[in-house]
Amino acid sequence: MQVLHDILAGILAADGNVLLWIQEYLRFEWLTPIMVRITHLGDKGFIWAVIGVILLFPKKTRRAGILSLLALLSAHLLCNYVLKGYVGRIRPYEVIDGLSCIIGKVGSFSFPSGHTMTAFAAAVVIFKSRPACLGVPVMVLAFLIGFTRLYVGVHYPTDVIFGAIMGTLIGLIFFWIFGDKKYKEKARRKRRRC
Repeated sequence: MQVLHDILAGILAADGNVLLWIQEYLRFEWLTPIMVRITHLGDKGFIWAVIGVILLFPKKTRRAGILSLLALLSAHLLCNYVLKGYVGRIRPYEVIDGLSCIIGKVGSFSFPSGHTMTAFAAAVVIFKSRPACLGVPVMVLAFLIGFTRLYVGVHYPTDVIFGAIMGTLIGLIFFWIFGDKKYKEKARRKRRRC
């Protein structure tokens, strides 16, 4: 039991050190407004809901739109109504001496990152369901939103990593159960070539 306690204490210490390093070496006055705007794109899954709704209009992207919205909703519910309350992790700016939060205090718990989880859930479905010209930019946006949560000081790295993993799993589940057969076949062919 002591070994597990020591491992967890080491992870928590590393989490805090990464955030302080980001604050010290990666926060720049010119970059901060950009990062704040990017992080706010993920508020309540806003940008992902907009992308999902846009995808509903053309018939060829409708399934991707529906699945991305369902994945987004599932990730939001799991994160905010199950995991955050169960884990109850305090936000890093309330615990780590010297860490400043640059977007104002957040009212919910920290683990996992809801912005990251919902971003990856929706983005993975779109990435798997659509050509790379749309899939790659949404994945880049998901990664950026995840990173901004560290940059602004409201999440630990493990919050973001777990959120990305869970969001990815949710997106993959929706894609493999309900995705377009054409894109599933392309995914299988790519896997066979590797």
